[in-house]
Amino acid sequence: MGQKKLIKFAAIKAYENVLEYPQDIQGKWNSFFNALGKDTSPIDIAKLTLSKLTISDEPALAKPLTLELACGRGEYAVGLGRMFPEQNFIGVDLKGNRIWKGASIANKEGLKNIAFVRSQIELTPNYFAKDEVDEIWITFPDPQLRWSKAKKRLTHPKFLRLYQQFLKNGSGNNSDLNAGIVHLKTDSPLLYNFTLKVIEMYGLTLIYKTDNLYAEPTIDPRCLIKTYYEGLDIAQSNKIHYIQFNIDKELPIALDEVLKEAIKDIPMDAGELIRMEAEAARAKKED
Repeated sequence: MGQKKLIKFAAIKAYENVLEYPQDIQGKWNSFFNALGKDTSPIDIAKLTLSKLTISDEPALAKPLTLELACGRGEYAVGLGRMFPEQNFIGVDLKGNRIWKGASIANKEGLKNIAFVRSQIELTPNYFAKDEVDEIWITFPDPQLRWSKAKKRLTHPKFLRLYQQFLKNGSGNNSDLNAGIVHLKTDSPLLYNFTLKVIEMYGLTLIYKTDNLYAEPTIDPRCLIKTYYEGLDIAQSNKIHYIQFNIDKELPIALDEVLKEAIKDIPMDAGELIRMEAEAARAKKED
């Protein structure tokens, strides 16, 4: 591991706004952010209280909580935190040297409503309680272009079932208009169309879609936040695709095999095909 990475890993271990594989944190995020805002150091998770606090016997509402999954450098967590100081935001990623960037910016700017969790996405149900999360942003994730890797796409039902465990009203047993929202922003036509296929097959509620975000006459200001990977345009599509949807239905596992066959009909963009061929050639060379 390079010297710069070692320095960044050491730094985040000392940051109060970065937690690595946190234990016993479910349902305590509102309390955590309260402690972070008061510069309580070190923050003892064991002493944090659950979100359903009472003041004069009246329930105290927890602040809305939004996750940025596979956050990389945390541009969305930081950008949203700046835009909405009365809400809380958490970036989740495995790579600590990337998290360091967003966490450092948040510390420098004194943004006490932003935190980061270093962990695999698969473990997120361990960190968040039922209905604790209001929204999820997935911005420019690896589209996992090969059909054999479709289950690694962050909008595959395998992952959506994880999000359901903590996303607001994500039980699949209701159609609450206040159900938590998932946002996907990507330059990959394949991932965009794959996600639309998942929404259609599993009967989820599609709120909004566009295959050319910046050509829309009206753009949600949140969508104007740009990540490092957006600037790279890895898929060479020259367009940004965006979807909002609810995970408001059950996701039968039996449908996964049907999905596996259905997605084979989704065409691959020319730029993505070039990328996949390059990745295959590189993998062959490494072997």
